[in-house]
Amino acid sequence: MALLPQPLEKLILALERLPGIGPKTASRLAFYLLGAPNEISVDLSKALAEVKSGTEFCPTCFNIMDAGREQCGVCSDEKRDKGVICVVEDGLDVVALERTVGFFGVYHVLQGALSPIEGIGPEDIRLYELEKRASGPEVKEVIVATNPSMEGDATALYIRQRLEKYPIKLTRLARGLPVGGDLEYTDQSTLLRALAGRQEL
Repeated sequence: MALLPQPLEKLILALERLPGIGPKTASRLAFYLLGAPNEISVDLSKALAEVKSGTEFCPTCFNIMDAGREQCGVCSDEKRDKGVICVVEDGLDVVALERTVGFFGVYHVLQGALSPIEGIGPEDIRLYELEKRASGPEVKEVIVATNPSMEGDATALYIRQRLEKYPIKLTRLARGLPVGGDLEYTDQSTLLRALAGRQEL
């Protein structure tokens, strides 16, 4: 005999499939929604439906945008430097970089990273489209801003191999110590990269 009604079990299982949501959190969220006023559940279901139907990928950079537009806000902004392309893994990385208010180029969202273990190869992410953009006459620099992980590093290496034949500057985001961090708590890999990337005072 099932402990919970089937609709509630289905909701818990659906929530568990989201990243960072375990069984306990999924159960807590499901029971909250069950006891919450109807408009909360209705608003959530509408938002979930609209996030699929109301968005699409920019045909230039592959970042997420409102459905029906020709390009995303960054690509269509005449003030952005189209000669500098920052390559990121997903749309959340664009949000993080835009928060700095320090980057004035454009983006290329790969929609993933190379991962042979998970069966993700070059044809599964937007690498072909990146090479096509990078070969354009106006491109001066490609900044590789993939995550500092094994997959991110493998993707960065692949990008370098594919793009080094073009007359462009290829750069990678610097890595090192976080502001406010203590050396004694910093891992060996981060310390080595910080030493290698040291600058003149």
